[in-house]
Amino acid sequence: LGPCSSVTMKKVLLLSLLLLNIHQGIAAPKGVSASLKAKWSMTPFLLETSEFIAEDGSEKFWNFVDTVKELTVYKQGESVRSYYNLIIKKAAQFLTHLQVNLLRFSLAMRSYSPAVHASQQIASDEPPPEACPAFVSIHGQHSCSTKDIKKLLKEAAGRPKPYLYKNDHTYPAVNKTDMPVVILYAEIGTKKFNSFHKVLSEKAQEGKLVYVLRHFVAKPKPQKVLLSGYGVELAIKSTEYKAVDDTKVVINAEEDENDEVQGFLFGTLSLILPSSPDLSFQAAARIMSVPKFDALKVMRDLSQNFPSRHLGETMGIQPGDGELFINGLHIDLDVHNPFSILDILRGEAKVLEGLHNLGIKGEHQAKLLRLPVNTVDDSYALDIRHPAIMWMNDIENDQMYRNWPASVQELLRATFPGVIRQIRRNFFNLVLFLDPLQEKTVNLVKLAELFYKHKIPLRIGFVFVVNTKDEIDGFSDAGVGFYRLLNYIADEYDLSQAVMSIVSMYNKVDVGETLSADILSAYLKKKYPKANQERILGADSEYDYKRKDGALFYRKSGLGALPVALFNGVPLNPDEMDPEELETIILQRIMDTTAAFQRAVFMGQLTESSDVVDHLTEQANVVPRMNPLILSTDRKYLDLTGIYYSVMLELCRKLNVFGIMFFFLNLDEDGMTAVTMWVVADFEKVSGRKLLLNALKHVVSIVHSLRVGVIDNPSGKPSEDNTVLYRAVWASLLTQKNKAAAQFAQKLLKEESSLLLQQGTKMKDLGMEGMDLDAFEKKFNTLEVDFIRSQQMFCRDVLKLRPGQQAVISNGRILGPFEEQEEFTMEDFHLLERITLSGSAEKVKAKVKQMGMKPKASDLVMKVDALLSAVPKGEVRRDVGFKDTQSVLQLSTRENEVFYDVVAIIDPLTREAQKISSLLIVLSQVVNVKLQVFMNCRAKLSELPLKSFYRFVLEPDVAFLANDTASPGPVARFTELPESPLLTLNMITPESWMVQRCLVIVNGVVAAEFELEHLLLEGHCFDLSTGQPPRGLQFTLGMSQDLLMYDTIVMANLGYFQLKANPGAWILRLRKGRSEDIYQIITHDGTDSPPDAEDVVVVLNSFHSKIIKVRVQKKAEMINEDLLSETSESKGIWDSIVSITGGGSKRDEGEKKKEDILNVFSVASGHLYERFLRIMMLSVLRHTNTPVKFWFLKNYLSPSFKETISHMAKSYGFQYELVQYKWPRWLHQQTEKQRIIWGYKILFLDVLFPLAVDKIIFVDADQIVRADLKELRDLDLQGAPYGYTPFCDSRREMEGYRFWKSGYWASHLGQRKYHISALYVVDLKKFRKIAAGDRLRGQYQALSQDPNSLSNLDQDLPNNMIHQVAIKSLPQEWLWCETWCDDASKVTAKTIDLCNNPKTKEPKLMAAARIVPEWVDYDKEIKEMLRRFQEQTPTPSLHKKGKGGGKRRPSTTLSCCINQTAAFVCYSSARLNLFRI
Repeated sequence: LGPCSSVTMKKVLLLSLLLLNIHQGIAAPKGVSASLKAKWSMTPFLLETSEFIAEDGSEKFWNFVDTVKELTVYKQGESVRSYYNLIIKKAAQFLTHLQVNLLRFSLAMRSYSPAVHASQQIASDEPPPEACPAFVSIHGQHSCSTKDIKKLLKEAAGRPKPYLYKNDHTYPAVNKTDMPVVILYAEIGTKKFNSFHKVLSEKAQEGKLVYVLRHFVAKPKPQKVLLSGYGVELAIKSTEYKAVDDTKVVINAEEDENDEVQGFLFGTLSLILPSSPDLSFQAAARIMSVPKFDALKVMRDLSQNFPSRHLGETMGIQPGDGELFINGLHIDLDVHNPFSILDILRGEAKVLEGLHNLGIKGEHQAKLLRLPVNTVDDSYALDIRHPAIMWMNDIENDQMYRNWPASVQELLRATFPGVIRQIRRNFFNLVLFLDPLQEKTVNLVKLAELFYKHKIPLRIGFVFVVNTKDEIDGFSDAGVGFYRLLNYIADEYDLSQAVMSIVSMYNKVDVGETLSADILSAYLKKKYPKANQERILGADSEYDYKRKDGALFYRKSGLGALPVALFNGVPLNPDEMDPEELETIILQRIMDTTAAFQRAVFMGQLTESSDVVDHLTEQANVVPRMNPLILSTDRKYLDLTGIYYSVMLELCRKLNVFGIMFFFLNLDEDGMTAVTMWVVADFEKVSGRKLLLNALKHVVSIVHSLRVGVIDNPSGKPSEDNTVLYRAVWASLLTQKNKAAAQFAQKLLKEESSLLLQQGTKMKDLGMEGMDLDAFEKKFNTLEVDFIRSQQMFCRDVLKLRPGQQAVISNGRILGPFEEQEEFTMEDFHLLERITLSGSAEKVKAKVKQMGMKPKASDLVMKVDALLSAVPKGEVRRDVGFKDTQSVLQLSTRENEVFYDVVAIIDPLTREAQKISSLLIVLSQVVNVKLQVFMNCRAKLSELPLKSFYRFVLEPDVAFLANDTASPGPVARFTELPESPLLTLNMITPESWMVQRCLVIVNGVVAAEFELEHLLLEGHCFDLSTGQPPRGLQFTLGMSQDLLMYDTIVMANLGYFQLKANPGAWILRLRKGRSEDIYQIITHDGTDSPPDAEDVVVVLNSFHSKIIKVRVQKKAEMINEDLLSETSESKGIWDSIVSITGGGSKRDEGEKKKEDILNVFSVASGHLYERFLRIMMLSVLRHTNTPVKFWFLKNYLSPSFKETISHMAKSYGFQYELVQYKWPRWLHQQTEKQRIIWGYKILFLDVLFPLAVDKIIFVDADQIVRADLKELRDLDLQGAPYGYTPFCDSRREMEGYRFWKSGYWASHLGQRKYHISALYVVDLKKFRKIAAGDRLRGQYQALSQDPNSLSNLDQDLPNNMIHQVAIKSLPQEWLWCETWCDDASKVTAKTIDLCNNPKTKEPKLMAAARIVPEWVDYDKEIKEMLRRFQEQTPTPSLHKKGKGGGKRRPSTTLSCCINQTAAFVCYSSARLNLFRI
């Protein structure tokens, strides 16, 4: 990383002069503002605050609800600011100071507004009874009164229960499965809510109902929610020459050349740039030279206003790159937005505050945060070297494998995909735990034989689990007889023969039958006629040895129900044990595991001398026992830094008792222990005594350090009678040495001791040698039970255990409560300790030891381990440090407060800096940050580094006006803009937002208002049978009242699909028709309904992206059907848009006959091209008698076009449809508007249109059609998916401009032509069939990473792919263009394209009137049609007079249009293209 300080004083001086030389100019600067509103009404701050608090747990939420249950009464007498502050004050009772700041930030961003509105939307789906401020829904029946609840509850049992969502607020009470569910729809804080809440919470606590609360505001405010968290860019439009709209514009060339803004003369600055290639270094020097507290603001000002300022290896970061790190976590700003960053800040707050509360600060905090905590493994393995396993074969030693190579290097030899390498090593091991008498065993044994016979490189072993009773007869129990017979054959002959006899015996068992004593006798008689059956199978058999070994191994391993299979020690899931599926699963596991072995060989971890099985069992995932409770990935941790734990200790201190005591056994030399366990039980119960005894046995059996604490949780109210044992254990700990206390406790916990005590034996009589019995007896007799009451309270309030329940806590991780008969053995304690150590306990202990915190060091290890282990595992934290401190801007933290370690690496003159600078300013206002900004500059810039103005809309807190009312909300403001450049406004929003323009007000300043039209629901869909995306599959999305609101088609790439939605509960289904006929949904992830539910329910309740996974499968009777082969598919994507726009026509689903219709697709942006577009449409209509349907990309159309298109459709009798598609996040993004439009022309053809459309013709907006396009539609494409017209060769004077005739294109195309993208016809059926869209996107993804590639994206891409996706060359007359075609060929032209002429640079309007005589007539006709429309539908004009200050200027009329990316163009009568936004 190059330092930014190496810059000459001359350049710094130049920069300073450019920045400071601001004086009055005669040109009046212009301003633009942009704001973005949600589609839904304002949501109350109180409800959003409740959702913020709910993130910390249900208990906090309901406590907050109880605190604010009638808070809205204060609304009347308080100002908006005072009421807001009151809400914050109430919330602060449940939040830390840091969390309150994050709450303010979330309210400023309205982060939880979607969650509140989602509930409102669900309520409206009920629907709510009329004039009801709050109501309950009891199994579908509604009531506005608390009086009706009792009656409705009685009738509820006969009606189905309502569907509950994951984020529903359920009152914490005894929720039994058979209780009725009552959903309250109300606004928290209102009197009506309180009256319902009081009744329902009481009944819930009594166990009479399940109480669920959903937000419902009876009378929402009419104002919309004003949003933040997005960027607004005014980019300087790159134009080779200006396209002049002669109806709007007068050119003032002199003024263009002398634009002056804030004292900068753009003409002069453009001359300076080539001699100032180190602008980036100059900017950095300027930032470093100002006081630190101003530095971020200067950086923001420089990067965001650069066009007018002008300045006017370990990490793989190149000069000019921008990166952001928070506490070592990499924040990729292409992926993250302020909403996800808020989530990161909240997650980090818990850890930071925890460490701060434990007294860990500064560099120690950073070191602990960066500890490599082992992630939870969900594929634990058992050691398969157990003697109870009977191996069927041995790859390394058996003769049948002697010809296989034995070198581990063979793994690295290249093979064809899917080939299993045959190597004489035991790489792959299958162990089957079987009960010989189970029906499934028959098929599993036969499958093992199949693997063996086909020489699959798989070592197969059996563990037979049979009856373990001592006195048993092999004739009455076939399982025992089977085991004795195997021992007989192994003894008298050999083990391999015994194992092979297993297969022979099971071959005698018929399908559906099980092994029987008769089959055993018959087999024995036939194979070994001389054998004595009684001696082998009888009760006194001499072949009964080791019969119990298999059962013991099985029990100790902790595996689930038989049969069980281990692959390399890892248990297979029960649903994988179907013999029909198991063959495929095992072969797939072999393929998957090969990669891990290859890596081990390559890294030198597995060598020729290694024993492969030893290597397997030395891996970190190998455990001595399988206990799902211990190994589960779903783990709960206590907050040992928080309030409850300290309250517990405080209670104990008050009672003069040492809090939670420990057995200190086998301490390390440093006096520390890495693992602390607490055993919680009622020790008057047998199970409680057994649990503690197992823990103590484990402690005695180990050599390393461990401490065990004991917490009593009596079943009843603590008294001297039901706490005898516990008080005795406690007294021994307080009076005896550790070893003696442990031995006494073990004796005391044995059942014989309990019996003696019950028979009247005195406690002191159970004492042991080496004990101080007098001290013990005195302490035992004087111990009161008050401290046990505090422990019972701890169990109830903190551990959430009912009296008498048992649990084990290991370094804060809670295991339990245990079921009544559940056993936690000595082996389980061993496993738990091992898992705790391997997580982070050992590493934390080492760090705490380095810190030198001797007093209570073991406590600190326990608390820190619990804190770090509870954090969801994400990416690895990086240690970002800099050797070159001169280039680092450092801002220190506020003392003695929790702080975030933030590192930014930026070049101040890049797009990243535009965003990061604002983000850092807001972050420093929201939280305490230790900030380092490294100036990572680029040298020798060849062009202007930034070509856009930028504003990042983000506020640290809700803003209020001087009169204490809430401000309208965050807005992006651009002031003092230069007039001469053409400026394009882009809304840079989070990935899942679909934004549209809703209003423009022009009055001196252009105020653009946008609306968040939709939140995107994205997904990936795969066919479960093939693993491939089901191309052409259609989904619909709707709500219970309207199931078909939006629809979409599944893409070949990644099975991707997208649907438009908004906050609320949505139902996803397969579209009626062939999709529903052929496929069925099997399972789904990321949704809000159970994976196997028939209806896929998805709740959108945040601004975050929602991505789901759906797996489908063909119905059994449709297995050979092809979704894309049917011609008569019902109308597909974007049906809903037709009804909105009024265009198009609805078609009956059952209609068989296909209409003869001409489908024409086009894209236009801005008034000028929309003018061309209307003329093109008219020319198409004039030359055909076939019904025409036009398809337009909605993303780029102006509001005026959308308003007038329906009138034009009615006047000329055509259909139209507006299609819309959000550029997928995984596809490389374009930033220039023109290139985005080019991308839409070619990249999404397979998903933009419904399956019903067979062929589509794309016609550029600036084209005039002179022939019937039906002829082009019906043209035979000879198997190609699309047809393009080649570029003309006939105009010889343009030869030097024909780039495709030399260099790359000449060699790539060979004898083929280079085709123009102004007109093409697509056979959509063929296009989808060969996955052309998939291929084009794949090639685009590869090439577009290079900014110099795909210069003309829409035509370079198909021409580049001509060898993979064939192009049918259309006859030359289908596209004539004056630039490339000679005048003689114009006579036969079927379409005329107004191509740019790089030689003459003639404006398009002038060229149109000159080249195409009929163009002028078409233009007049369209103008007359629009005039009539305006007369019929008067609308408020956006044209307003601008008032200048100072010297009077000519009045200016601005005409504007807006859409999301192109946004708007304002044409001015005084100046050309004032803004193109």
